[in-house]
Amino acid sequence: MADQTTRRRLLKLVPGGLLAAAAPVIGRSQTFPRAGEFVRFADPTTETPVVRLTSPAYRNLLPAPNNRFLLSRARTLFFSSDRVNGRLSPCELDLKTGSIRLLLETSALDPASLAVDAAGRSLYFLEEGALSETPVNSRREKRRPEVLVRNVSSFGLGSTRGELFYIADGALHQFKKEGGSVLAEGAQGPCLVRPGGRGGCLFCRRDSGVEREFWYAPLNEPTKPVKLVTGRVSHPYWSADGNSVLFLRDLPQNQVFVATICEVQLESAAERCLAKTSQFAAFDPNGNDSVFVGASGSKAQPNVVLLLRATGRELTLCEHRASNANEVQPVFSPDSRRVFFQSDREGRSAIYAVNVERLVEPTGDS
Repeated sequence: MADQTTRRRLLKLVPGGLLAAAAPVIGRSQTFPRAGEFVRFADPTTETPVVRLTSPAYRNLLPAPNNRFLLSRARTLFFSSDRVNGRLSPCELDLKTGSIRLLLETSALDPASLAVDAAGRSLYFLEEGALSETPVNSRREKRRPEVLVRNVSSFGLGSTRGELFYIADGALHQFKKEGGSVLAEGAQGPCLVRPGGRGGCLFCRRDSGVEREFWYAPLNEPTKPVKLVTGRVSHPYWSADGNSVLFLRDLPQNQVFVATICEVQLESAAERCLAKTSQFAAFDPNGNDSVFVGASGSKAQPNVVLLLRATGRELTLCEHRASNANEVQPVFSPDSRRVFFQSDREGRSAIYAVNVERLVEPTGDS
């Protein structure tokens, strides 16, 4: 396990945290009577200021960490909540005011599927296998979501509208209005679009629940997907430059498996170990891949942890105390100034945030 900071040392480094005023929004969009649900408290382990963003009276879930659901410039977070009809529906959280807006009511939403386009204008999601799109601009009249494709199990958005990939009936497709082109057969999610508009998509094959394979399908050679890694691997992410894939690999050590952050180069498929972790159940890289945030699966230390790539050193940020560390899903904001995660520590799943701008250098905005 990597070295960790003491509580006092970390306290000196962390700023006062997030502040928000409870200010309701009035207009055509539905706003809940209690707009601000923010509660600020000091973490019991590190005394770091933590903000609970949503009330545990409802079930509130973050999308998959690979999806774009945070817009730093607009200070907006998209998530799912059952606060309206007892069923999970897409919501928008204003991080400046704390107000929460229902985007539309759904009956069978896949909460992990929520993803907003790069312009912040449209929200994409899966409901009963249908990939749908709906506008998020509150100044427009609400309209029914547009169903783009049916029988979809996973999808991925790029930086432009034309970069939409999806997996349907076991095949990876690039979306086109006149019909998607098949890039690979035998495909499973996740479906991760290569950044930078360079064409291609990462996908999974032969997922047994323990062992799986990560493959890459380039647009210029759609019939020749490339296998990158295989084994006990999970949580893939494209590197910031799009030249490699970061992921977790469980490596055997003294009759146990140790969670390790690894990297595989796209061109050569050469793999290397970047850092051992304190049994990360999930992780997320910051905007330039210099720092990772992880959710420790340790029963004795159920913490959210920062890991410095250059030194392999870990900094305990706060407790998550979730019943299942795999569901904590810690994620950096696009500018790397904050960490968001979810936990059922108070009963139902709620969303939390921690300010890390004095621990992590800010990166490009979204």
